[in-house]
Amino acid sequence: MSRDGQPLMPCHPARARELLGRGRAVIARRVPFVIRLKDRTGAASDVDGVQLRIDPGSKGTGLVLTDEKKESGEQGALVTVRRGLFSIELQHRGDQIRACMQGRAGYRRRRRSANRRYRAPRSRNRAQPIGWLPPSVRHRVDTTLSLAARLSRFAPVTEVHVERVAFDLRRQGHSPGDVRTRLQARWNSTCAYCDAAGVRLNVEHIEPRSRGGSNRLSNLVLACVPCNQAKGSRFVEDFLAHRPERLATVLQQIERPLGDAAAMNAVSPRLTEAVSVLGRPVRGWSGRLTEKTRGLSGLAKTHTLDALSVGRLDHAYGDRIVRFAGQVLVAKATGRGSYARTTPDRYGFPRLYRSRVKQHFGYVTGDLVHAVVPSGKCAGTWTGRVSVRARGQHSIATPAGRINVFHGHLRLLQRSDGYAYGTRVEPVRQRL
Repeated sequence: MSRDGQPLMPCHPARARELLGRGRAVIARRVPFVIRLKDRTGAASDVDGVQLRIDPGSKGTGLVLTDEKKESGEQGALVTVRRGLFSIELQHRGDQIRACMQGRAGYRRRRRSANRRYRAPRSRNRAQPIGWLPPSVRHRVDTTLSLAARLSRFAPVTEVHVERVAFDLRRQGHSPGDVRTRLQARWNSTCAYCDAAGVRLNVEHIEPRSRGGSNRLSNLVLACVPCNQAKGSRFVEDFLAHRPERLATVLQQIERPLGDAAAMNAVSPRLTEAVSVLGRPVRGWSGRLTEKTRGLSGLAKTHTLDALSVGRLDHAYGDRIVRFAGQVLVAKATGRGSYARTTPDRYGFPRLYRSRVKQHFGYVTGDLVHAVVPSGKCAGTWTGRVSVRARGQHSIATPAGRINVFHGHLRLLQRSDGYAYGTRVEPVRQRL
């Protein structure tokens, strides 16, 4: 960022270290790492602008900052080259929100019906306001917009590209012929448990019907008669407990559940409307175009590489992706605490009261801190997210595990913002 707080072009980490070492810049934010120049204004800087590309998903969303330039091709024609500058993988907590909502509903149901012989039911046709989304679905839109707005403050984003996906739920057919045909194509007419071919194959339920399993394609595989009889009414995790590689293969190749597809159908149009409040031009692209671009570029299947492939590139004329960020910032949504006043036991009855005070000795759970422990078994220098305690002996999550540190040995680096941050290496299938 410039001296007056205007976003400038992203730079290489080595360049950032050089500017900090010479005293020309200061750290403006730790995660994502942002520096602010002390000797340059926004008006005196040459800023070309970058693009923000978003690949929404049910479990996670990829956000990538890119720039595109025109270069001379092999025959002298101008071609478009796209570079990935910075990548974030946002991990949603929609399943956690849904489980908390179900638990809250159960607690309320028990309180309303306790010691009462009859209670009149509420109306089932209560109208929802226009634009209403379930909390677990609305969370996906809000967190994606939050990170997109944050990147727009730290980088000169000139336009936003969003992948718009739409799943046809009617194609999740339940007719016997359609189900068997799709399963044969997915499993190559072999048994999912032993790879037996040329034998009679049954349609097998991964989660048994006797234990609540459904007839949807997300719960069906092909199995030979011996494997089908040996599995019986057991869960697939129990049946393949001694074969973890086969279990991972089965769980990886099963169909996407309808719940995830329905959530994406609700999120996709709302996300496009939400990012329009950033004041940048927003363009939507189909998922088929993204898959084609990623395949022609030789990239692996991740949310961030999908986000890098969002948008049109004419490969027939030489347009290509020349670089992607090798290290990805992983932002896991953790929330900002719970509104529950009591901690229930396993039966749903209140066990103890929770403290209403969240800040202890100047720190809140989730703050990024730097600890210098002078002595003891945890002696050393540590950096991580803190979990506060009322007695002042806080806990820090480090790569070596959790350690207990006295609050006087801590120094605040960044306030909690509802996310837990980490990094991962981008997989490489083919070198660009």
